[in-house]
Amino acid sequence: MADVYRIFGAELSPYSVKVRSYFRYKRIPHAWIERNATNIEEFRRHARLPLIPLVIRPDGSALQDSTPIIETLEAEYAEPAIHPADPALAFVSALLEEYADEWGNKWMFHFRWTYEPDQKSAAERLARANAVGQSEEAIASLAQSVIARMVPRLSFVGSSEKTAPCIEASYARCLERVEAHLETRRYLFGERPAFADFGLFAQLHQCWTDPTAGARLEKGAPRVKAWIERMLQPVARGDFEGWDALGPTLEPLLRDEVGARFLPWSTANAAALAASEPRFAVELAGERFEQDTQKYHARSLRALRERYAAVADRSELDPILERTDCLRWLR
Repeated sequence: MADVYRIFGAELSPYSVKVRSYFRYKRIPHAWIERNATNIEEFRRHARLPLIPLVIRPDGSALQDSTPIIETLEAEYAEPAIHPADPALAFVSALLEEYADEWGNKWMFHFRWTYEPDQKSAAERLARANAVGQSEEAIASLAQSVIARMVPRLSFVGSSEKTAPCIEASYARCLERVEAHLETRRYLFGERPAFADFGLFAQLHQCWTDPTAGARLEKGAPRVKAWIERMLQPVARGDFEGWDALGPTLEPLLRDEVGARFLPWSTANAAALAASEPRFAVELAGERFEQDTQKYHARSLRALRERYAAVADRSELDPILERTDCLRWLR
């Protein structure tokens, strides 16, 4: 086990599943450890924050936060690359990864903790994972405690009776756009997974495992379902495509979701944080969206803008971002 990485995660954590998929793709030797009461003390010894996934390197050092974990390991395990060589494609992939992490998480959290069947399903799965060896009565009691703890957190992602139509329409729109895009390719950028695949797969995988969101995906997005299943054990079958091939079906997702919703929402959150406002509201394609201000989202937007500024030649990238109404939010 000396050369094996250890991943502390959970099946119901999109970010844990995202990192595990990356390790599988890179064929990095690793052990998957479901974090629970039996190993929580070891987890705490290594974790700076009480968040999963936690990756412990063979040398005992630790990594946290799914995007930095992948970025760090990508510098060490270069092949097969998840970033296209074309700088425009690489940035668009990173943009979609960020969209999935920060906006796509709303779909999963909203469906999982809004609808009673989803609450019960997720709570029982979480309880069984954490109450190893305990009685059915103890598992049932823990499941109820999970529901009582998680439902009030819906406000953290902006889920409410008022915003539910916006979140659910966004989920449906994403499925529709990605379903059309995957008609002629195995992954989002061609015949091998890109950074974007890992981020978006992780959120949609979680939706797929829940009753309400999963039923909608099963009914209307068979190609998305097949892609999710591929991403559980991703394998490169070819190369990335060029933008001429990708653009016709990828630009609608960028325009209608990233440019119209994710980036203006993220910008409004950052502005509210700068003004020390605890809550903010923003118009997203004519829909009013309100939520509590989040510090992490502001940091991730700043990192995304820095990534954009670091692209030396933006002659191909800027027209893509301009057409999809993303450019003005990144400058």
